[in-house]
Amino acid sequence: MKRYFCAMKCASTCLLVFLSFFLSAQFGDETKSVNIGYTESKLTVDGVLDEDIWSNIEPATDFWQYFPTDSLQAKAQTEVYLVSDSDNLYVGIKCYGAGNDWLVSSLKRDYRAGGNDNVTLVFDTFDDNTNGIFFGINPEGVIREGVVTNGGNGFRDFSESWDNKWKGEAKKFDGFYTAELEIPFSTLRFDPSNKKWGMVVYRFDTQDNEMSVWKRTPRNQTLFSLAYTGELNWEQLPANGTSKVSVIPFATAGGSKDFESDLPSDKFTDIGGDVKVAVTSGLNLDLTVNPDFSQVEVDRQVTNLSRFELFFPERRQFFVENADLFGDFGFSSVNPFFSRRIGVGKDANTGSTVQNRILGGLRLSGKLNKNTRIGLLNMQTAEDISQGLPKSNYSVAVVQKKIWDRSNIGFIFVNKQSFGQNVEDFGLQAFNRIAGLDFNYASSDNTWSGKTFLHTAITPDTDAKLAHGTELSYNKRDFGFTWSHTYVEDDYNAEVGFVRRTNYIQIEPEVSLRFYPKQGPLNRLNIRSTGEVIWRPGFGRTDHDISLGVDGQFNNSARFFLSLSHNYVYLFDDFDPTGTSSNPLEAGTSYNYVNFGGNIGTDSRKRISANFGPFVGGYFNGSRYGLRGSLRLRYQPKGQIELNYSWNHFNMPHLDETKQTLLIGPRIDYTFSKALFATAFVQYNTQAKNTNINARLQWRFAPVSDFFLVFTDNYFTGNLEEPSDRFAFNLKNRAIVAKMTYWINV
Repeated sequence: MKRYFCAMKCASTCLLVFLSFFLSAQFGDETKSVNIGYTESKLTVDGVLDEDIWSNIEPATDFWQYFPTDSLQAKAQTEVYLVSDSDNLYVGIKCYGAGNDWLVSSLKRDYRAGGNDNVTLVFDTFDDNTNGIFFGINPEGVIREGVVTNGGNGFRDFSESWDNKWKGEAKKFDGFYTAELEIPFSTLRFDPSNKKWGMVVYRFDTQDNEMSVWKRTPRNQTLFSLAYTGELNWEQLPANGTSKVSVIPFATAGGSKDFESDLPSDKFTDIGGDVKVAVTSGLNLDLTVNPDFSQVEVDRQVTNLSRFELFFPERRQFFVENADLFGDFGFSSVNPFFSRRIGVGKDANTGSTVQNRILGGLRLSGKLNKNTRIGLLNMQTAEDISQGLPKSNYSVAVVQKKIWDRSNIGFIFVNKQSFGQNVEDFGLQAFNRIAGLDFNYASSDNTWSGKTFLHTAITPDTDAKLAHGTELSYNKRDFGFTWSHTYVEDDYNAEVGFVRRTNYIQIEPEVSLRFYPKQGPLNRLNIRSTGEVIWRPGFGRTDHDISLGVDGQFNNSARFFLSLSHNYVYLFDDFDPTGTSSNPLEAGTSYNYVNFGGNIGTDSRKRISANFGPFVGGYFNGSRYGLRGSLRLRYQPKGQIELNYSWNHFNMPHLDETKQTLLIGPRIDYTFSKALFATAFVQYNTQAKNTNINARLQWRFAPVSDFFLVFTDNYFTGNLEEPSDRFAFNLKNRAIVAKMTYWINV
């Protein structure tokens, strides 16, 4: 079996290399380009294009539709003007429309684009068709920013987590709105000698129900794909880029009370901060001292009925910039570095997850030149004898080299080193190391894309263990195909990574047919067949999930999805499939079952919108049915009320009674202004037997500088099957925290 997979590794790499030479093709469209003007005068950013410079330069225009079709010029045209001075890039935007009924769901920064009027610009500052920074604005002048990585091949490559200091304002007129952006060069990473950038511009227009793009982009690609950039030509860039330093101190104060243990209230204050140094125009150094990595927004809970750990994304600002450089190695299920592992440990006495204080750290990341990215990270955590947590040092080194048009080879080394007497006392490992090599491939028009990787884990107690995977996708307008396989050896241990399971071989093929009806209510229809089959070496097949599905989008942007699946599971350990701490199914048993599920999403432009996801069918040795989804009411433009829910009903023959789980989460978001926001939500979770109440007030008193006031309660939730106990709430803990951060450019 090992010999077979060694051959598969070699074949995977050879296949991707072959494709990179012979299967690239450029999308047949004319070159789009625009020149950036230059001014000696500072512009006033008020959303009104009344400065003389705007009328003296040619805009980027002639936008194409992306939805409802990709073969026509946009009905609602857009004009984008670009000009710079010695310190800033200025963008002027004029968006025409069929009327004045612009939709904006919230005044809060980093809004979601869907169902709202807005325009977004993505700058590929190194012109590598791989990495970009985006800036967006809506008719109310609310801004958002973030990063596009990995060429923008999928929605996982789009992140709004990155924040920085810049300005944007908008102004509404009769039949159009205008906007102005001021983006300091200190915010951007670029090569001063490179006079050509790539640029993607896309717009959502709710009145004509249209999505449009500057450079024509096929519907089977993402709106923000960096395979379809236009050219942005500079007259004059800063000669030496920028060397600015940003200091971001924080202060927190608060108190908490553990009612379960009946301990005295715990009051605390803390200070710390980050420093960002632009070493070069493409390379950034981040320093942190006594960082406050507490979340001012808690993770959204989900019902976990799997046998494996769930993934929650990183939100901590220190790790966000160039996060893909460190975190995109391997697959999402076999990832050698997951930054949320830093600052978290296991209590050696209880086995529960606890926070491990971080003393400080540094991170150097970015571009050495157009074709080379590097990353170095080092962080130190404190010792906590009472919980059996040793002093630990986390180090990561990454090098990524671009090859061909949009492909790259990357190397990563991860080292966790623990120190102190309690390492041996609690049976912990002194070190855990991962070394890996990844090859990422993307053709020039993104028709072909894929990756292959080989990683090895090294620990004191075992020989080197391997993890390997390959994915290859073919993506055309009418047809798509993906092949993926993964092999992870037994005892492969990535302590600073995210690995859902070990000792398995997995294949995941997928085929999809795409149709675009010219008449009727449907705008798009996909028919797809997917498969997932898992084997354990020396044992045989342990799992499979084979499904046939259909999904589509209506002309009004509503969506639907239907799927019929056949599942097989072999249990190596006892497992409770209801997630209710009920009697488990026994290890050494296997199950076949069929189920049906779907989802219907209504038009998100409406005042009231919803997602309904019913499911029904077999489940292990019994049956399961239920409903999950959300209901949303917007009160434009101030915010929305949202209700998320997930309900499961189980009928399992090995249990004496039926079981249920319920997760319901009402949430209110209200924006008093573009600087003052309030959020309040409840998460009632019978699986976790917990109800969480969270209320947060955020005041953005200066650009990227915030004051937070957060109140949190956690209650023990009773048994859903016992009506008398169903809504019994016993207070477990309570906390109130005030936090202030201030961004200072030196």
